[in-house]
Amino acid sequence: MKIPVLRVVGDSHADLEAAFDAAVRNLTQINTVPCDLAVYNKTGLLPEGGCMIRAGQAYEKPWTRDCAVNCWNAASLLIPQVARNTLRAVCERTEQGRLVVQCDSQWWDKVIWVRGAWEHYSITADRGFLSLAREAAAETIRRMEQERFCTEYGLFKGPAMMADGIAGYPVPPATPDGICDSVLGYPDALEIMCLSTNCIYVDAYRCLAAMADEVGGDSVLWRHKADALSRSINRHLWRDEAGTYGYFIHGSGPLAGRLDTHQEGIGLAFAVLDGVADRNQTARIMKTVHVQPKGITAVWPHFDGFSDEHPGRHNVMCWPIIGGFWAEAAMRGGRPDLFCRELTTLAGSAVEHDGEFFELYDSRTGAIDGGFQPVGPHGVHYESCHHQTWSATAFLRMVFRVLLGMHFAAGQLRLQPVLPPEITRVELRGLPWQNRRLQIIVSDGGRTVQQIEEC
Repeated sequence: MKIPVLRVVGDSHADLEAAFDAAVRNLTQINTVPCDLAVYNKTGLLPEGGCMIRAGQAYEKPWTRDCAVNCWNAASLLIPQVARNTLRAVCERTEQGRLVVQCDSQWWDKVIWVRGAWEHYSITADRGFLSLAREAAAETIRRMEQERFCTEYGLFKGPAMMADGIAGYPVPPATPDGICDSVLGYPDALEIMCLSTNCIYVDAYRCLAAMADEVGGDSVLWRHKADALSRSINRHLWRDEAGTYGYFIHGSGPLAGRLDTHQEGIGLAFAVLDGVADRNQTARIMKTVHVQPKGITAVWPHFDGFSDEHPGRHNVMCWPIIGGFWAEAAMRGGRPDLFCRELTTLAGSAVEHDGEFFELYDSRTGAIDGGFQPVGPHGVHYESCHHQTWSATAFLRMVFRVLLGMHFAAGQLRLQPVLPPEITRVELRGLPWQNRRLQIIVSDGGRTVQQIEEC
């Protein structure tokens, strides 16, 4: 595809332009790969010779969570056919032939696929895709309700969206002996009720309601479930005395029923973006949030056994995927300074490292680092993987969804841009849109917008 071009007038504009070009190439060239039908065509819906989006240079699979985030952030806009293939590549059929998001051991992060599918329809207006997506989404949610919903708390059980490694949790539910790096090795960690995971379910219910409005179904029921779950999150996870949300509720073990008070970065982002936090709660979050010099962290503060010199992989580290969602939430919450920190830090890192978007980095120095998992007497150090797709699409999200203010509904594009004071003008040329190309120019703080169809 012909690469769209970004031009920015303001501070650090050169880094933003170069990082945008690198991010588009990461998504559309480096990590768009042939789709092996023998492995991924479990639904019978994938075309011969098609491509899909892998999770990154070190991760050949699309992965359910990664797939949904990448399509939502940018792929459904820039490469819609590849995005559609990728969304289908992580689905399968039940014994009765119904579509469902693939069944694997990591159940807690799969529901974000529903948002990825809804956004794909919102951008492409592909009603054939939507009809099948609604089937897969509804079937998946019903299974999760049966298997993972805790009626006592009105919340879903399961680890946090961004913490499939045990370094993302304190002791307990982790254990002092560090038996393995995966959260699956710690039974109490599978029973917790997390902020991020439950916010994703709220959003999935609302997407299902929107799907029902489009193709038929009981949208009232889905909205009722979304509202009920949102109330449960606020009842059990909101910390009014601190002006923020806790991380999770222990579901078993010696602390069963107790709220863990660590700050979960992506949980706060989703609470704002998914409307779980009201206007007053959002304002308080923006005042009380802790952000490190290089951006918001997965969790804050350090768990016991970790430190600035020995940071936990899913603890006090900056993951660009988290930063991308948090940046949008921060701008929505009236903190353009926090948005700019995430935007310019990620752009600067990409430019410094020859256009590479890495998996995660040190929250104090910005050094490329994969952090530690608490296995063995000294822990195991991980690398930060090269050319991580969702890190690149997180940057594209900040450009498309915030600077340019893109909103989509049934194939219609609406622009509501918000430029921070540091940026006076943004111009995007050559954006592929419904078999044509657009030029979008935003200036005057976002108050002046031009949308021009290019020849």
